[in-house]
Amino acid sequence: MNFGDLRRILVASAGEEEVAELDDRAADTVFADLGVDSLAFMESVAAIEREFGVELSEEAVAETRTPRELLDLVNSVSANAS
Repeated sequence: MNFGDLRRILVASAGEEEVAELDDRAADTVFADLGVDSLAFMESVAAIEREFGVELSEEAVAETRTPRELLDLVNSVSANAS
């Protein structure tokens, strides 16, 4: 999964008008500061699990605060599943 994939999923869950400029520079910005509320975040996680065939633990997801952390989590789980 790459940053473009994550942006597409977040926009689909939160809406284009809700998500602040989400580019590579925003990778370390807290989701709430990007306009992604907890419901949109959880919808995004569910979409990621479906689309990329990964199962993310609730504990790991709860500790995820930024796009970079979520990308790292998804890619780590995906690599370990291979």
